[in-house]
Order: sequence, then structure tokens, then C-alpha cells
Amino acid sequence: MSRGFVKEDDQEEIPIVPPRADLPEGVANYVTRVGMTELLSERQMLVDEKNKLNSSNEDEKRIASNHIIAKLQLLDHRIATARIVELNEQTPCEIRFGAHIKLKIEASKKIQIFQIVGVDEADISKGKISFTSPLARALINKKVGDKAILKRGLENLVFEILDIAYS
Repeated sequence: MSRGFVKEDDQEEIPIVPPRADLPEGVANYVTRVGMTELLSERQMLVDEKNKLNSSNEDEKRIASNHIIAKLQLLDHRIATARIVELNEQTPCEIRFGAHIKLKIEASKKIQIFQIVGVDEADISKGKISFTSPLARALINKKVGDKAILKRGLENLVFEILDIAYS
């Protein structure tokens, strides 16, 4: 049928869903057990939201439902590809995925604590950095007393590793 004979009102609106946190192509989707629980909880909230859709306007209900379904598809892919890393199986004296790291920034002598987590778990306000971040990549395989260098433009930030813990 020619597009000239289709009413504009009959056009299905394609939901625009923002992508999830970036996970580079070919990189494993590592998560902590807490991160997996958060993903499953998020999935349940979306399912509940979809089941509670209540609108007198069927078009609005269908559009809202399609939006939730699109978000669920992205989330389901993340859940299906997730690889849970057991923190108690990590080498306790080296920085690996899931480590809580206490660092001293050499230039300012400021102490910071970070945990290396999955891309969906990362939240800098909670001290959680993605394992794909430049800082995490600079820290991986380091030990207490080692220094990690993060190149930032013309300057380098130097971090001294003070402590490593898995909990």
C-alpha cells in the first residue's frame, strides 16, 4: 500500500529509549552478585510498571507499554550476558574486579576509596567505578604499595595503593 493512503494517526510511535551504560563490543559483562541483584530488581520494577499501566487512552497505554518493553529488552540482554564474579575467589593481595581500593592521590595527599564494578553498577557518587574506566584499568593487577598512573591530558595523576579488600 502506498504511504499516501496511510493516515498519520495510524503511525506507530517508535519508543526512544536511552542506551544502557556503555559496554564496549566484545568485552565480557562482568557484574558483582550485588550488581546482578540490582539488575533483577530493576527488571521486576519494569514488569510491575508495565502491569500497572492504566490509561483511558489506549494509544497512550500502548506507547507507554512499548517504551517499557524496549527498556526490558535492553535490560534482559544485560542480564543474559552477565557474568557474576565471586569476590571471595579473587586474589586478595591484587586489585581485580570487585576490589575495594583505598588510594592516596600523591599531588593532594587526599585519600579516596573506590570499588571496581560492572558498567551497570558504576556510580561515582557511591565510590563505584566501572571496570572499563581509565582509572580501573590503571589499577588492575596492582598491589598495596604500588603506584598507578592515570594520564589526564598534559598531566599525570599518581595514586598510591594503600589497601585492597573484597567484601
